[in-house]
Formats: sequence, C-alpha cells, structure tokens
Amino acid sequence: MNFFSHLECGMCGTIYDADRLWNLCPQCQKPLLARYDLAKAREHFKPEMLKQRAPNMWRYQELLPVRDPAKILCLGEGFTPLHPARRLGRELNFANLYIKDEGLNPTCSFKARGLSAAVSRAVELGVRTASIPSAGNAGNALAAYAALAGIKAHIFMPRDVPKPFINECKVLGAEVTLIDGLITDCGKVAAEGVKKYNRFDFSTLKEPYRLEGKKTMGYELAEQMHWTLPDVVIYPTGGGTGLVGMWKAFAEMETLGWIGPQRPRMVVVQAEGCAPMVKAFQEGQEFAPLWQGAKTLADGMRVPAAVGDFLIMRAVRESQGTALAVSDAEILESAA
Repeated sequence: MNFFSHLECGMCGTIYDADRLWNLCPQCQKPLLARYDLAKAREHFKPEMLKQRAPNMWRYQELLPVRDPAKILCLGEGFTPLHPARRLGRELNFANLYIKDEGLNPTCSFKARGLSAAVSRAVELGVRTASIPSAGNAGNALAAYAALAGIKAHIFMPRDVPKPFINECKVLGAEVTLIDGLITDCGKVAAEGVKKYNRFDFSTLKEPYRLEGKKTMGYELAEQMHWTLPDVVIYPTGGGTGLVGMWKAFAEMETLGWIGPQRPRMVVVQAEGCAPMVKAFQEGQEFAPLWQGAKTLADGMRVPAAVGDFLIMRAVRESQGTALAVSDAEILESAA
C-alpha cells in the first residue's frame, strides 16, 4: 500500500495533483514537496514491518512517490552503514561521533537515492528524455538510472569537471555537453534544451522527487539508531536536498509515531569559496544571494545559488542549528 497523496508548494502552499508531471510551482516558482496520508500510514505501516525487507531505500516504499512497485528503478541504493568514528571522536572530544558512508551507494554518492526516486516516478508518469546540470555525481546518477530505465539522458557539466565524472556519464550512454562556467551556467543551457526538445528537468529541487529519495537518509538514521535521533547532524551543503530531505523525514516519522519530538541541530557546512547559505544565515536572511565568483575544490558544493535556499534556512533555524564555512585547506586536511 502506498500513501502518496499530493504535491504542495513549499512556499505558497498551493496543492497540486501528484499524478501529473510538475517542476517548480507555477504560482511562485518555488519547489514542490510530496505529501502523504500519514494518518492512514500510521494505522497500516509500522517499523516492525521493516525487519524482513531488503537493505535499500525502497524498504520505505509506502512513503516514497512511486505508486506501482514494478516501476521502481533500484540498483541497491540506500541503507548505507553508520560507522562509529572513534579515533576522530577522541581527537574532537566527541564521545559518540558517527559517519554515514554515502560513498557506498551506486555511482558512489548519495545522489543515487534522489535519482532513483525521481527517475522512477518520472518514467511512471511517461518521461522518455531527461536533462540535468551537474558538477559530477548527479550526472553520473542520472546516467545510471536513465540507462536502467531505457531513456535518454542529457547532462550539462562545467568544462573543468574532473574527467572521470564525464567519462562515467558517457560510458552509461548519456549525452554530455561541457559548458564554460559554473553549474548555474549549465542550468541555463539545460533549461533551453528542456523547452526546445521537451526534456524533463531533473535539476536540484526543480522537481519534487529527488528530495524524496534523499529523505530516506533520515529514515535510515532513525532506524539505525533504534528509532532515536542524534543531537547534531553536520551536512556538507550545495543544493541542500539531503539536509531538507532529512528534516522532512523527521517530521513525517514523528507524525507516524515512530520517533518523539526531539530533533537534531542541523549544521550546514559550505566551502569558503562558495558559501551563500552561510552568508544568508549570518545575515538573518530567508533567501541566499547569488554567490559571485564561486571557487572551491569541492566540486559538489560549488553551487552559487540554491532554489531551495529558504527550505535549508527553515531547517537550520527551526532546529536551532548553524551554518559554517571551511577553507579548501581544511577540506583537504579532513580528507587526509
């Protein structure tokens, strides 16, 4: 039984039919959010039902947006391990520090979650051609799930993206276009093709369903911690779908009765060379200004403008969290 109900604009609250294709809200051009009949789900979907299910994100399929299980495109994404980081915890004086290893997903990043859900739902609704701007990981994930679905993927990447990302997309059958500029410039070129060639736009938070795949990190975190939540979640942030998705999952689980009202403090971490969300947080703004001259070695965090900026700020502030910027030198040191 699937409890997917409707779509709702995250800004203006307008309700939309979930069984039509949508990108942004036609009224205000803000992200649409998937909503579920959680009262009914509370009666029929219980945590103990998960015990015998496969260790992937589709174990929560009742609360994911694909109505027909036969339409699910799964490569084993999700249910990644939660590792105790004891040595690092001692160095930082944290008694219980954990790292959720999203690198074990298909295509080696958490982007697989979002594109698994989004491509599954889009194909269920009749999409045959996909488009995305990407700094690497999202492009690889779209290429993989488009190949699994048998549809064509068009991926637009900055020309300075590392070659392995480009090659992986091509090996998986995607058409790759390299653009002189940042991911925002790629987005503009991709948008032209969406209009001209009737491609479906899978850009971050410009369709409702990548967020739904990402929210499964929140469900997994609670399940792996025996239906409790950590005190703090530290999240490297570009477009912010993972952080927003987890915050959404926590609210859903409380309504379901799976967890209590406790929430983690959500901490946004960005690179100093591209930190629009940090700037917005520090200045008390709801929307983040376009970051000029974005430059960082963390390609996936080089996002000068996030369409879901207000959703990120909402999660951080509601959780009494914070936003921090780190240097590229600090990023390299932490990866050593």
